[in-house]
Amino acid sequence: MKTIGLIGGITPQSTILYYEFLNSLSANYLGAPHSCKVIINSLDFGVISAHQKTESWHLLDAIMVDAALSLEKAGANCILICANTMHLCIDAIKNVVSIPVIHIAEATAKQIIAKNISTVLLLGTKYTMEKTFFKDVLSKFGIKAIIPNQRDRQLIHDVIYDELANGKVKESSKQQYLSIIEQSIAKGVEGIILGCTEIPMLIQQKDVVIPVFDTTKIHAKAGFELLNQG
Repeated sequence: MKTIGLIGGITPQSTILYYEFLNSLSANYLGAPHSCKVIINSLDFGVISAHQKTESWHLLDAIMVDAALSLEKAGANCILICANTMHLCIDAIKNVVSIPVIHIAEATAKQIIAKNISTVLLLGTKYTMEKTFFKDVLSKFGIKAIIPNQRDRQLIHDVIYDELANGKVKESSKQQYLSIIEQSIAKGVEGIILGCTEIPMLIQQKDVVIPVFDTTKIHAKAGFELLNQG
């Protein structure tokens, strides 16, 4: 089995989700007691978060490049960035490594197209919702991404950073998310992108009447299938 490299710690909670799901995929694919060969470079989320707040993306590029190079040197055969927002640094990474780096938005777009959906609600950090790096990829696949209003975007962002990133799952926050989702469904969206790797801790398909796209699982599965195809 080939080895998947994870740039993790952004946040630790989402990295746990990736690790658990990859091992589940391996057990299902190869049979128990097999597990997935994974190398994790876990970053300090405090440093990452501080640079995000000051929009110091050049510093974040450098951190992510160092992490990717270390994974390649350690023997990883592909790289997954365990965070939607930090795909803002994917071009810097692709410029220095020779192994595949799977884009979370591209993997998600392929799943959306497979369901013949063209309009989705994008939930995530304010960086993911307000910057264009995720929406631009969706647009290339003919998918229109809608984002909540400014007040709701701030609420979604704060729940991610203040609660989910720290392993806190509150029913009140879940209900607030569901209210935002329901308002968007009423306006015609056909699917919901959980565009932050921690949101699946709060919202799952069983909570929503239209298709939900869990970027964490989609991304992890894309990496696993790439290395195990054929």
